[in-house]
Amino acid sequence: MSTRRAERQRIRRLTEPEAAPGGVNLPRWFWPSFTLPGIVWLLLFFVLPLYTVIAIAFGTVDPVLRTPIPVWQPWWWTTSHMTEALDKAFGIFSPVYVRTFLYVVVASAISLVLGYAVAYFVARHTSRRKRALLLILLISPFWISYLMRMLAWINLLQPEGYVNEILTFLHITPEPIGWLEGRSITVILGLVYGYIPYMILPLYAFLDRIDQNVLEAGRDLGGSPVSTFFRVTLPLSRPGILASLVIVSLPMFGDYFTNTMLSGSPNTTMIGNLIDDSINTTGQQAEAAVLILILMVILIVPIWYYLRSTAKAAEAR
Repeated sequence: MSTRRAERQRIRRLTEPEAAPGGVNLPRWFWPSFTLPGIVWLLLFFVLPLYTVIAIAFGTVDPVLRTPIPVWQPWWWTTSHMTEALDKAFGIFSPVYVRTFLYVVVASAISLVLGYAVAYFVARHTSRRKRALLLILLISPFWISYLMRMLAWINLLQPEGYVNEILTFLHITPEPIGWLEGRSITVILGLVYGYIPYMILPLYAFLDRIDQNVLEAGRDLGGSPVSTFFRVTLPLSRPGILASLVIVSLPMFGDYFTNTMLSGSPNTTMIGNLIDDSINTTGQQAEAAVLILILMVILIVPIWYYLRSTAKAAEAR
C-alpha cells in the first residue's frame, strides 16, 4: 500500500500545476516551453542543413550535369564518395590536415599568450572607468568586416607596406620580404589577428569574476605575486582558458578566407580551402560534403574534452 501511495503522490506532483512565487499556479510545462523557439531554430538551421550535407555525402551525382543529387532515404545511401574522400584524406590530403592542425595550434597558442596578458591587465590593473574604455576598444574590431580587416593586413604586408619599410629602415632585412608569397607565418599571424578578440573577451570575463580576497589570501600565506599567479589565478582561470581555446580554435579549422587573402599558395592550403575548392568545382560537391563531415568528427574531440572538463569542474564545486 505504501508503494502505491508513493507512486500516486509522484504522479500527482508531475501532473498538478506548480505554484509560482507570486501565488499563481503554473502548469509544469510552462517554463520548459520557453525552450521551444530555440529548439525550432536548431531544427531549421542546424539539424536540417546537417542532414542535407549527409544526404549529399551519401548520395549520387548526375552523370550529365555533374551536380549532386541528395538521397534522403538512408536505405538508399551509397558510400562511394565517402570511401574516395577518406582515401584522399589519408593520402594526398594528409599534409593539408597536418598543416591545418599545426597552424591552429600555433595560432591558438599565440592568441592565448597575448590575449591572457591583455585580459589580465584589463581585469586586474585598471580602474572601472578605464576598463569600460578598454573593453570598447577590444570590441571595436567586431564593428569592421573581416574582409576590411584582412585588406588592411594586406596593405601592411605588401612589399611597399609599412612593415617592410620599418624593417628595411632599421636594417633588420636588406630588402623587402614577400610576406604575401605563400608564407606560413603570414597565415598564422593572420589567424591570430582575426580571432584574438574572441580570445580576450571570455578570458576577461573569467578573470574579472575571481574574488580579490582569494588572491589576497594567497599573498598573506607568503606567496609572491608570481607564485600567487601560477598557484591561484591561473588554476582558477582554467575554465576561461578552455572556453577561449574552443571559441578560437574551432572556427580556425574551417577558416579558408584568411589563407586565400594572405597567401593563396598551395603550400599553405588548409582544410577549409579544400572544402571551398570542392564546393566550387563541378562534380566535387559530394566530396566537399564528406570533407565537412570529416572536419565535424575531428572537432568533436576538443568539444568533448571541454564539456568533460567543465562537468568535472562543476562537480568539484
